[in-house]
Amino acid sequence: MPQERKKVIFSAMQVTGRLHLGNLEGALRNWVRLQDDYELYAGIVDLHSLTTTYEDTSEILGNVRQAAIDYLAAGLDPEKTAIVIQSWVPAHCELHALLSMVTPVSWLERVPTYKEKREQLHIASPSYGLLGYPVLMASDILVYRAEVVPVGRDQEPHLELTREIARRFNHLYGDIFPEPQSLLTEFAVLPGLDGRKMSKSYGNCIYLSDTPDEVREKVRAMFTDPKKIRRDDPGHPEQCPVYAYHAAYAPEGAEEVKRTCEAGELGCVPHKKQLGEILIEALTSLWERRAALTADPGYVDRVLHQGAMRAREKTDETMELVWQAMKLR
Repeated sequence: MPQERKKVIFSAMQVTGRLHLGNLEGALRNWVRLQDDYELYAGIVDLHSLTTTYEDTSEILGNVRQAAIDYLAAGLDPEKTAIVIQSWVPAHCELHALLSMVTPVSWLERVPTYKEKREQLHIASPSYGLLGYPVLMASDILVYRAEVVPVGRDQEPHLELTREIARRFNHLYGDIFPEPQSLLTEFAVLPGLDGRKMSKSYGNCIYLSDTPDEVREKVRAMFTDPKKIRRDDPGHPEQCPVYAYHAAYAPEGAEEVKRTCEAGELGCVPHKKQLGEILIEALTSLWERRAALTADPGYVDRVLHQGAMRAREKTDETMELVWQAMKLR
């Protein structure tokens, strides 16, 4: 019997800085699980970085390379998964240009992250790239004719806009694009070290490239329950990022930690020491793979070249269909 065709997935991360534990738990580990059952394209979307860092692009190339190393160290297999640098595949930009012509501006202005980024980064005069970010994101997905996109629940509205753009194109020119469906993924949501959302811009992350000593120091300085001043004060673990990390990386002991914290038997300092060693143990194998990959740049180059070739083959096929549907070929 012929082998059943695997459904196509495209998923990606922006490289405005080094990847951190939130990226590992929120995306990378899930991609590793999915790569056996899907035709997976894992993107490193460097062009998206230009929406907010176009004035100084000096670190983007280094961040791209480190992200590729992190992808591989986390367990992505280049024989199963195409690791794709966005700017190496011209079809991303070609489709973005064409979809920009048919996407109403009003659709883009209603995207919540457009306003959020303007306010968060104090952007007085936003670029078209920032406004058109969702069109480029849609192009990233649709150029592979991806049928499935793994997302968290908070990302579902962004994917719905991609479906709207696909529907509009299909209505105008014929059915070229499948409407990508969300593959909702549940994962441990790790707060930042200060209790806020983990973000490179806040500088509150544990990075995958951190050393064991850096991890220990970051954990030592972590924000804790502000109401637990002395060791014997009753704690509130649900308000403490130290407990959130413990529950994610050592769930078998989390209930006991919660009990002793609430009872005032466990102090924050010993808990942090314990957590630091838990994280180091959990990350040691990844660090070992990172070191081996960093020492073999030729292998990383070959993986990225191979990923670009596979992506170009797929996306060139899509663009030929698009050009013909629009009667431009």
